[in-house]
Amino acid sequence: MGSLAFEPYAEPLPDISQKTYRDAMARLGSAVHVITTDGPGGAGGFTASAVTSVTDTPPTVLVCVNTSVSAFAALRENGVLCINTLGSRHREVSRLFSEKVGLEARFGSARWRTGTTGAPILADAVVSFDCRIIDEKSIGTHSVFFCEVLGLPHDGEEEALIYYRRAYHRLGSSSRMEN
Repeated sequence: MGSLAFEPYAEPLPDISQKTYRDAMARLGSAVHVITTDGPGGAGGFTASAVTSVTDTPPTVLVCVNTSVSAFAALRENGVLCINTLGSRHREVSRLFSEKVGLEARFGSARWRTGTTGAPILADAVVSFDCRIIDEKSIGTHSVFFCEVLGLPHDGEEEALIYYRRAYHRLGSSSRMEN
């Protein structure tokens, strides 16, 4: 096999400011999730978009969490979390879990049930990943939690809530592109 030849990057590497980086990241559309936990460390939850699959054997996901969120200590102590993927009808739930409001306001905004791990599961989430935290890596202002998926309840809604360019959008089967 031959190798590809690319022209070397000749200019000095640019300094990337925090604003430039955040503006670039706003161009990445992503699903909106509410991450919840409960256990000896107490209940907590927050809105997140930095969630992705790691592997399907064993089923593992990762969640990037700002260490300043109010639920951070509870996540660590409880060792469990649920990634509740939001549908378009959950904008208000997302907003409440992203603001500095009490747990009563957050959890009072929707119906919840208890998962296998003890973490709260949004009753009508598009899908929920009920997880046990198996590893944590820290870098800068965030920790990355690697989580083994122990349960996958879902209601089958097809219209997801997406965050793109600092705004909410709907994504559903009617927006599907042909291959």
